[in-house]
Amino acid sequence: MEAVLIEKEALRLTLTERALLADHLLQTLGSEDKAVMKAWSDEAERRRGLFINGEIEAFDGKSVVDALRKRLR
Repeated sequence: MEAVLIEKEALRLTLTERALLADHLLQTLGSEDKAVMKAWSDEAERRRGLFINGEIEAFDGKSVVDALRKRLR
C-alpha cells in the first residue's frame, strides 16, 4: 500500500526530478562491489570523453532498437 502512495507522489515530480529519483533508486539495486562500480564509472567517463572529442557518435535508443530489429528479421 505504501509503495502505491509513493509512486503516485513520485509521478507528480517534474521530469528531471523523476529522472534523478530513478537514478538514485537504480543505484541502490546495483553491485555493492566498489571495484565493479569504479570500473563502470571509469568506462562511462572514457566514453563521455570520446564523445565530447568527436571520436564517437551517439545514437538515440529508438533508432538503435529499430535498426537491430530490422537486422534480426
